[in-house]
Parts: sequence; C-alpha cells; structure tokens
Amino acid sequence: MAKQQDTKKLFEDLSGAGKSIGVLTSGGDAQGMNAAVRAVVRMGIYVGAKVYFIHEGYQGMVDGGDNIEEASWESVSSMLQVGGTVIGSARCKEFRSHEGRLKAAHQLVLRGITNLCVIGGDGSLTGANLFREEWSGLLEELVQQGLIDEEAAQNNSELHIVGMVGSIDNDFCGTDMTIGTDSALHRIIEVVDAIMTTAQSHQRTFVLEVMGRHCGYLALVSALACGADWVLIPEMPPEDGWEEHMCQKLSENRADKKRLNIIIVAEGAIDCHNKPITTNHIKELVVSCLGFDTRVTILGHVQRGGTPSAFDRILASRMGVEAVLALLEASDSTPACVVSLCGNQAVRLPLMECVQMTQDVQKSMDEKNFEEAVRLRGRSFENNLNTYKLLSYHKADSELPNSSFNVAVLNVGAPAAGMNAAVRSAVRVGIKEGHKMFAVNDGFEGFYNGQIKEITWGDVAGWTGQGGSILGTKRTLPAKHLDKIAEQIRIHNINALLVIGGFEAILGVIELSAAREKYNDFCVPMVMVPATVSNNIQDSDLSIGADTALNAITYTCDRIKQSASGTKRRVFIIETMGGYCGYLASVGGLAAGADTVYIYEEPFDIRDLQSNVEHLTEKMKTGIQRGLVLRNENSNENFTTDFIYQLYSEEGKGVFDCRKNVLGHMQQGGAPSPFDRNFGTKIAAKAIQWISRKLKESYKDGKVFANTEDTACLLGMRRRTMAFQPVVQLKDETDFAHRIPKEQWWLKLHPLMKILAKYKTSYDVSDSGQLEPVTRVRPKKAD
Repeated sequence: MAKQQDTKKLFEDLSGAGKSIGVLTSGGDAQGMNAAVRAVVRMGIYVGAKVYFIHEGYQGMVDGGDNIEEASWESVSSMLQVGGTVIGSARCKEFRSHEGRLKAAHQLVLRGITNLCVIGGDGSLTGANLFREEWSGLLEELVQQGLIDEEAAQNNSELHIVGMVGSIDNDFCGTDMTIGTDSALHRIIEVVDAIMTTAQSHQRTFVLEVMGRHCGYLALVSALACGADWVLIPEMPPEDGWEEHMCQKLSENRADKKRLNIIIVAEGAIDCHNKPITTNHIKELVVSCLGFDTRVTILGHVQRGGTPSAFDRILASRMGVEAVLALLEASDSTPACVVSLCGNQAVRLPLMECVQMTQDVQKSMDEKNFEEAVRLRGRSFENNLNTYKLLSYHKADSELPNSSFNVAVLNVGAPAAGMNAAVRSAVRVGIKEGHKMFAVNDGFEGFYNGQIKEITWGDVAGWTGQGGSILGTKRTLPAKHLDKIAEQIRIHNINALLVIGGFEAILGVIELSAAREKYNDFCVPMVMVPATVSNNIQDSDLSIGADTALNAITYTCDRIKQSASGTKRRVFIIETMGGYCGYLASVGGLAAGADTVYIYEEPFDIRDLQSNVEHLTEKMKTGIQRGLVLRNENSNENFTTDFIYQLYSEEGKGVFDCRKNVLGHMQQGGAPSPFDRNFGTKIAAKAIQWISRKLKESYKDGKVFANTEDTACLLGMRRRTMAFQPVVQLKDETDFAHRIPKEQWWLKLHPLMKILAKYKTSYDVSDSGQLEPVTRVRPKKAD
C-alpha cells in the first residue's frame, strides 16, 4: 500500500506545467526516430508542457526562425510507421564552435526552452552535454551583448538534457539496443533470405557487406540470424592464416551437400594488423582458392530505409516517455543522462560515462586489445559473439568430448516462428558438448509413438530462417501416456529433455516432473524454453515467436490504415490472437498507434465502449481521418468483435464508418523475425549448457538420476537476465484456467498506449528507470 501511495505521489509531482521541451534528431537517421519524437511530444503535452520541434537538428537550433516550431498533438499523427525522421536531421559544423552554440542558446531562450531531448549518436549527445556545461556562461554573454535581459537569464538558468540513441549500428555503449538497429536487421535478413534462394539454385557463394564502420553488431547478429558460414567484424579480427581456414570451412560445407555459402562482412572489418578486409578481396580469395562461383552484394543505405519494425516502435515509444519523465525529474545537480535498454528494462545512465566507454572501445581496437573492446561493447554483444563462435564451427568427431549422454529435443503446442532456430542451436551446441542429440517429431504424441531419431549437425542446416516447426508440434499432454513415454526413454536411453513450446509445454514438464515419484525414467534434467505467439508463459517476459507475430500485426495494421487514405473518416476494428492473454493486442496496439485496445486483463463494460466511441468521435472532429481499435480474441465473451463493430458503426454514424478484420493465423506464419531467430538461438544454447551441467552433477554410479526441483526448470527472460525457474514454483503464479500468468510485466505498457492515444489515465512510474552507473549494467564477464 505504501508503494502505491509513493507511486501516486511521484506521478503527481511530475507536472510539466510552465515547462518547455525541445526535441531534435541529429546525425544519421534511423528507423524509429519518428516514434520517439511522437512519444516525446504526446507525453510532454500530456503532462502539461509545451513541446517544440527543432527541425534539421543542431542546424535548426542555430538558425532558429521556422526551424523551431511548437508541436501539437495532431502534428505527430500518422508518423509512427514512417522511416527516417520527419523533423529532419543535419550535421552542423557551426554548432561545434562557441559562436554557434551562443546562437543556439539565444534561440532557445527566446522560446523559453530549457529542456532538450536529443535523439542521435554519441557525437550528437556529446555536443548536447557540452552545450549544457556552457549554458550559464552562454547566458552571461547574451546578457552582456544585450540580446536578452537579466530576467530572461534568470528564468532560463538551467538547461536539462536527456538523450536517446538513434543509430542502426548499435555502437553506443550502455544499451543493449539502439533505436533503428532492429529495423536495419530486418532489411538485412530480408535481403539475405532472398539471396539464399538464388544462391542455392546456382550453388554460389555470396559475400555481403553490411553497415558498421566501427561496430560489427549488424554483421554479427545477421550472421547469427541466417547461419552464415563466416563473419568478419572490427571487434574480432581473424588471426593470421584466416584465409586458409575460411576456404577450408566453405569447402567442408559444400562437401556436406550444402549448395551455398554466405559470408557477411562489416564495412569496417579489419585483420589482426588493422588492415581493412574488403568484399572484393574475399571474392578473389574464394574464386582463386576454391573456384566457387562468387558474387558480392553491398547493401548500403537500404539498411537505413523502410518502415520501422514493431520492436523499434515499442522501444522508441518507451524511451520517449521515459525521456520526458527524466526531464521532469531533472535538477541542476542531475547529470545529463541517456535513456537505455538493459534486457527488458528501461534504465537511465550518465550520458558522458556511456560516451567515454564508446570512445574507449575504439581506443582498445586501435591498441589491438580486442578482448577489451568486446567487453566494453556490453553483455548483449559479447553473448552474441560467444553464441556465434559456439555454432559456427563443427569439430571433427575425434575432437569432441565423449559425454555418452543422449539428449532429446521436441516442440510442444502451437507452432511459433523461431522454433526451428532454437532446435538448430540446441542440436549443434549439444553435439559440441559431446552429447548425442535426438529429435522427437510431433511433440509428446510422437514421443509415446516412438517417433524419435538421432539428429546430426548437417540435418539442421538452413533451419534458422524457416517458419513453423520442422519437427512437427502438437498440443497433446503426456499425463495419459506416461507408461509409453517412459518406455521410449528407456529404449533410446534418453538422459535429458529440452521442450520448446507454449503453455502445453510448461504443463507437460510439470506433469513429467510430478511423475518422477512413480517413474525413475523421468528423473532426468528437463528444461522448457518458451515459444508461443501469445507470450503467456509465467516468469518469462518474452517468448520465441511473439516478436514475429507483433510485426505481422503491426505491418497489417499499417496497410489497413493506409487503405483508408483519401477516403472519408474510418475506424478499423481488428481482432488479434492470444487466447486470454492480451499481450499481442496491447503491445501491438502500442506499435501500430491504436486508439483503443480491449483485453481480458482489463475488464470493460458498455459504458467504457460508449466512452471510447465518444473519444474517437472527438478526435475525428479535430481532423484525424483514421481510427484503430484492437480486440484480443477472448477479451470478453459477450462484447465480441462483431458486437463492437456494430456498436461503433451505429454510434459513429455521420462522423465515421467502420470496417472489421480478423487477422487469424497469419500471426503464426511467415519467416521468423531477426529478434526471434537470435532469441531462439541464444536461449536454446543456454538451455543445453544448463543440461550439460545438470547431467554432470546428477551422474552417479553409471547412470543419471535427477529428481530435485531445480532439475526441471523453465528458462525465461526476466527484466535484465535469463533465469532458470523450477516448474513446480510456477503453479502458484499461474492462472491455469485462463492460461496466463497472474502478473504480467507488459500491463505496465497498457497505460502508455492510452496516454499516446490521448486518454487521461494513471501511469505507474514506480518502475521508471533511475539514474545508475554504467558499471551496474555492464558485467565484467558474460555468463
């Protein structure tokens, strides 16, 4: 109760009345910048502040005039799905000089702007911090020159700066992801997937160059997402003799009947002597050494373009709101901060600490201290690199450890994009750990029917980008077939289980662990990895497949809204999947810019429906042409999609008309997103490593015996970390009747969607990021 009172008091204290906020985008553009600008404008207006667009970055701040324009709620409508930056970005040499910053200060004082939200890279943010440090001196000069009076200087005596990092390279230390990175990965993977089909047809090798002059994140993660044969990045230069090793690997892959090779090169790739490695050099190398038909593709600025992904829209919206909260809480003693993402949590970090660490990365690379450079990049980069190393090279059987353990992998529940990437990762990491891997087809049904066979390294080649479940998956639970499953475990001498799936998977592992008292065959380590579009697994913030489904919803909503352009005012009622879990509807609504979302977790009645119709009617009268309403499929048994459609149609007569769409199973299909590919790859690798540890711990007297709680676990992502949770502990935290967790983190984002849709609502700021040292979010050694 005390916490709720503190939270309420904190929110009431964050009034923006009388304050002015300037928002600008600077440096290179990135998809998602517009979503960030939209969030800053709307949250700023919501708390009572004036918000100003500063067009063309710092150049617009220096020039003033029409470049600094007050923003309205409607001025940021229809910009959520637009790539680039609508308010413009420019590199400004003048702002680097003292005279330029003096002009910029004058322009801000004229409008009473003392809060700046800067969206850009480390150079833009460094410039903002310098501007803040000089602020009092700049005001004194303006007074001395007679450009402002003492009263104006007093009223604008403090300048507060909050930064958001917009950069597709993800080259800023202190945050796991920068705005634009996920969208750039989407562009890269779309191209790679397309290239792989033609490469396979002609048995070609393709060398792809991606952006990343000083940072190899895009190259590394895209290589992980597509299963590339080789990757070259600035932070991990190959050792002398790499040319021979690379050609040997390409040759071995062709010998394993693989019809294509993919090599991904960051534009800033170097060798261990800091000599650049070019795509043409690699092509000539492959042709001369192997005689393979080789092509070079340079992706260039296509990576910067296009509509932002769902992840970038949600990230930018969360960061934009957090930035406004940080500005409202700032004082003269508060250092300039940057809003960052750590795991799944928003954090505020001292801006200059992050900038210094980013500069230290380049310094370490120049000094050839590449291990330190990787460490400084942060845990996300380091984990990606370690996972790629784990999966990229297949040792000969004679080099592998001989563990004599058999590990079975199966998919359970509905298919989810990214399942195949998880299976591929599990199989290859398991083989590297010395295990013999077995694939179980069709879930527990296939298990008790004996559909079990050994699966090898080469069997899972090319699985990363495949949608659905290649192994096959069914919702059958094991409880009624325990005898047969135990028999199959004995026949195949299965020593551990990896179950990848949704709610049925967690129920299945609970049932198997409960049966240990009767069947010793189930006394083996077992771990469940969440994979469901509904994202309804307790103790895991995210599930494999949910991001792909969100993108399907978001892009479909974009197209549906666009279909009404040029017509009269129209409202779309859209039904999403998710069972009783409102994750897809609520978070999809945030990404698509929905006006209203109906979910089971937030009960509603006819009065709420009427209020929502009236709210939309008022918005339409202000000039907005389109409305978007999302409804979770099981949000209410009486207020169905048809009912809501008919209600809106009737009540909106004369103001707007309605259309309805049921998105259905398109949310479950398609190629997995880069996020789901990488999340599935990394979480499955971690699960197998856990299995290896548990097998060693529980192996005694020539057999495996594991019957403690901590040997049957769920591996989930919680806030900042990946954590193993015994499945028996999930019983009290789960609403089994409705197949949802009793507490769901994303419900804190639901009020955010309402605020950005112009509803007056309470917003819980107890979980907002607090300023903390960079070292707290940067472990010395990755797990």
